[in-house]
Amino acid sequence: MGELSKLGYVEVIGEVQGLTGRKAAMYRLGSGAGHIIAIDAGSTHIRLRVSTLDGRALYSRTYRLGSNQRHLSAEISSVVDQAVREARDKTEESWGPLRVLGIAVPTRVSDDGASNASPTRQSNLFSDFEPPNNIPLILENNVNCAAIAESKYGSASGRADFAFLQVGVKIGMGVVLKGELVRGRNGAAGEISYLPFPWTPTSEPVPEELENYIGSEAFMHRVTNAWPVDSEAPEDAAALFAMAEQGNDTAIVHIKRHAEDIGRLVAACVSIIDPGFVVLGGGIGSNPVLLPYVQEAVDRLSYPTQIVTSSLGTNATLLGIAKLAAEHAQERLMGDNAA
Repeated sequence: MGELSKLGYVEVIGEVQGLTGRKAAMYRLGSGAGHIIAIDAGSTHIRLRVSTLDGRALYSRTYRLGSNQRHLSAEISSVVDQAVREARDKTEESWGPLRVLGIAVPTRVSDDGASNASPTRQSNLFSDFEPPNNIPLILENNVNCAAIAESKYGSASGRADFAFLQVGVKIGMGVVLKGELVRGRNGAAGEISYLPFPWTPTSEPVPEELENYIGSEAFMHRVTNAWPVDSEAPEDAAALFAMAEQGNDTAIVHIKRHAEDIGRLVAACVSIIDPGFVVLGGGIGSNPVLLPYVQEAVDRLSYPTQIVTSSLGTNATLLGIAKLAAEHAQERLMGDNAA
């Protein structure tokens, strides 16, 4: 501990008295260990969190995007650049050096150069964003990050096998089997927006059409078009769910119908990976009003599978990328110290 204290990697925060003998010093990571910046580059918001390597929050901010972004765009890139610059301007001496920048992105991530799939959209992140020099940058898919967080801190804590299903502006799935995140050969495991849809004798599947159908924008478009003309339609999904909770019959009908669609998607995923446990998240999926109707559909269509809602809500992705960034920083510190 003495050497680590000299380096500033740990600091004494108090003492604890054991049953016998002298008091023992209590340590935590010191400012010399530095900090990480974690960013959730989402479809509606950019969320940033600065924290120590042991998870203590130092600074956070949320940026609202001008419009929903289905894919990595110039607007997302620009706001990420702004967020990183402002976070670095806020840096205090007591935070120590920036060790790692981690960004969760709404696209598959492949960094081994061996992918046989079409090029990823991850390069779009850098259209208006220039990462800080000499700072390690890690990228991970946003839904994978949410799955990591649910496994560590949330509804799937302690489970070796589960799937995290995001339903919001976009859809996606993070898969954890035998305690390990499944990424796939091309970094595309869980890219359920590419499931063929529609699939009937009279129609041809269209790439990403399933996401276009289940995503929140299309869902609310259907709600608005079918809403009775003698009453005011909800302006967004949050308003629709609020109306359902207040007993509005029309709102409940639409939510049940959407839950049936989500249940069919869950059943399709369960039939492939059989996780036994599914966490629903995202702007739509994390609403508990959906849960019993989704569970009913899955029970009818697939193997016995427990469905729960996310306990982390909109924080899941940010917590996941922060965990990955902190682990990467710790590994680098231990490697440097050993050398």
